[in-house]
Amino acid sequence: MRVGLWLHGSSAADHDSYTGLSGSQHRTLEVIGLCNEAGLAVQINTIIARRNFHDVDPMLELLTRLDAVLWNVFFFVPASLPDREEMLSGEQHEDVFAKLYAAAKRVHYQIKTTEGQHYQRYVLERRARESRSGLSAADIMTMPPKGVNDGQGLVFINHRGDVYPSRFLPLSAGNLTTQSLADVYCDSSLFVSLRDSSKLKGKCGRCSFRKVCGGSRARAYAVTGDLLAEEPCCAYQP
Repeated sequence: MRVGLWLHGSSAADHDSYTGLSGSQHRTLEVIGLCNEAGLAVQINTIIARRNFHDVDPMLELLTRLDAVLWNVFFFVPASLPDREEMLSGEQHEDVFAKLYAAAKRVHYQIKTTEGQHYQRYVLERRARESRSGLSAADIMTMPPKGVNDGQGLVFINHRGDVYPSRFLPLSAGNLTTQSLADVYCDSSLFVSLRDSSKLKGKCGRCSFRKVCGGSRARAYAVTGDLLAEEPCCAYQP
């Protein structure tokens, strides 16, 4: 459908410090230009963490100039204990949500979030606030499809055939060398439990938005070791 490239900063300093490769932003921009010349649609993927949290507005403008068709914003999920310092706070997530929501109304490219499931709750609240028909968030919540979450409309398969609920949740539900993808997705205990929102704990379990959001199961697991724990970086109080 399109070429996907990673770009973690609007400046060479920000991007290259993220990748650890000097000149990597310059090379990425060159490749984007070549794709545009060849008529290949370009999707930009960006991991947003504390180190580049300040760079959202410049990135929005950069993607406009690059003629991208989609910006996929990945909200940081720590892979180890020391990495947790790079997670955005709940309030910082809300700040980014506000910028993405406002930008989506004016930029020519689509904006998608990954491991930012609570953006769906933010969007519903804003649409209800802006609705001239007096609809509440609960009314609007009955209209959209259920949100995509780890193991719920999404799978990640690595090069060995191991099937995960997402690329950021390191719990395998099976392997395609011995099982079919349909069997793993539909019947594995891991995937079945992730699709049951009644199993969610903490404020995620009490939240009326749990079926359209559900929180990042990968981030909950990374922080607590419990994939059904509440989203640790959500400012919303149900």
